[in-house]
Amino acid sequence: MEREWLFFLIPLVIGVIFLCIGVHGLRLAGALRRTGITAAGRVVRHETRRDHDGAKYYHPVVAWTTRDGRECEHSSRLGRGSTARGFGVGASVTILYDENNPRRFAIQGWDSATVHTVFAVVGTMATAGTVTVLLLLILL
Repeated sequence: MEREWLFFLIPLVIGVIFLCIGVHGLRLAGALRRTGITAAGRVVRHETRRDHDGAKYYHPVVAWTTRDGRECEHSSRLGRGSTARGFGVGASVTILYDENNPRRFAIQGWDSATVHTVFAVVGTMATAGTVTVLLLLILL
């Protein structure tokens, strides 16, 4: 095993990156759940974005008023391939936002921690699997 261990750096680095993204997202979602403020919002439009393959994703833009009277209008970070039922333009939605930074918000029923959970699980599996194989190669 002279240099073959270098090939294990690729899945290890990818696993660590996925794990970090997942854990970071889950921590932010948890903090928002614990300390966030609930507000009534309205979907005012959808921003459409395309990925590098040309697939179209819709991000609802929600307007609401904070507890201290500030008007906010922000786009969800999570895009979907279609506008889900109940999230069309003009729909009333419930949001949870950070009082100190209203740009950090979640639309109930649209934004979910599932994406971050998948990243954390895949990252954990890739990292643990790669480290296990490397240890077996070193010890045997």
